[in-house]
Amino acid sequence: MRSLIERLPKVELHLHIEGTLEPSLMLELAERNQVPLPYKNLAEVKAAYQFEDLQSFLDLYYLGASVLVTEADFYELMMQYLTKASQDHIVHCEVMFDPQTHLARGIGFEIFMPGFQRAIADAEQKFGISTYLIMCFLRDLPEAEAIDTLLLAAPFKDQITAIGLDSAEMGHPPSKFQRAFAEAAREGYQLVAHAGEEGGPEMIKDALDTLKVVRIDHGVQCIQDSDLRLRLAQARVPLTVCPLSNIKLCVFADMAAHPLLSLLSQGLNVTVNSDDPAYFGGYLVDNFWAVYQAHHFTEEQFRQLLDNAIKSSFLPDARKKQLIDQIW
Repeated sequence: MRSLIERLPKVELHLHIEGTLEPSLMLELAERNQVPLPYKNLAEVKAAYQFEDLQSFLDLYYLGASVLVTEADFYELMMQYLTKASQDHIVHCEVMFDPQTHLARGIGFEIFMPGFQRAIADAEQKFGISTYLIMCFLRDLPEAEAIDTLLLAAPFKDQITAIGLDSAEMGHPPSKFQRAFAEAAREGYQLVAHAGEEGGPEMIKDALDTLKVVRIDHGVQCIQDSDLRLRLAQARVPLTVCPLSNIKLCVFADMAAHPLLSLLSQGLNVTVNSDDPAYFGGYLVDNFWAVYQAHHFTEEQFRQLLDNAIKSSFLPDARKKQLIDQIW
């Protein structure tokens, strides 16, 4: 099964580019850009990658992002991930980025977007991998700042496929961003949102009903609500599940307790993704393998998970069909 997991073409839908910052690159960029970090060496950085919950992870995540300063830094970050993605036989990815994290440090769109775009173009030429960008609003910041960010992104609109919502879920319901998402919809962006990771089923309903999203990132807390599960299954709403992330952040006690295959068997449109792989201990193939070791999914179930991801992407229908034909 390991060889099949590695070999078949895959699509990744839930990946934060800032979350691919490996400890070695973090230290390298910190030294290059003279950004002080509270770590003396690689071992100390790796030791810090232990989390009690989402917020403890976010604290380190934002500290890590502080080393990203120049266009070259953002190019290197994106290129490192896309190189790894190609090795995992990912043929298309939809990559999230957090502009507010960088804007707060005086790093503007004119710095990070060219870096991202050069890497995306180089990776497509070198590896044949396609990449769409999802611009996320930080939900623990005011909605007015999200709307400002949307305006700042306008000159780069043709480089951004979708708008998302991420960061600390508790205390920040999707409805807080209703106006920002309505404006994004008017601008023609696709809409997605993190919901139902640490927050309960109501967060998922709120994202669907208030923000009108077409895809739910995480969504695993639908296990608490049978009516919601039926709604999600009937509407084929994609859930971009991140198994290793869920375990690392203590959403579930261990992989044996993870409901991914149960949700799949109930007809939900679940997909497998890596979220913040540098912090959570594994890229996409690692996530599939961890689930397999705990649940021993069948070859048909594996192919269905791949099929779900392809169909749930924002790729053109013709490209989706090409990829689906390669996995069945």
